Amino acid sequence: MSKPVDCPYFYGDYFRGNHREACRLLEANPENPRPWRRALCRTCPVPQVLRTTNCRDLRLEATVVRRLLRDRVEITFAVCGEHLEELADPRHCPHCTSPSA
Repeated sequence: MSKPVDCPYFYGDYFRGNHREACRLLEANPENPRPWRRALCRTCPVPQVLRTTNCRDLRLEATVVRRLLRDRVEITFAVCGEHLEELADPRHCPHCTSPSA
């Protein structure tokens, strides 16, 4: 059995013999040039960003890119949904003060 994925964007449907897994964050990006595979979750920066950000309403967009002969998930766009400000660093919103719960 595969190791569980600790990410709110990971979707797994195993009910009654189904075995469908997906990344809802990457599915939301219609211009994603490369397909998602579960192996990408091992090096994905999204769960760590969500744990360390001080933004209370972080909205992300990501894509799969090819780096050094390997596919990797890369965050392409981050915005604070509460203050409607694009963030250069998704780990820090200048207007949000407390870490997310």
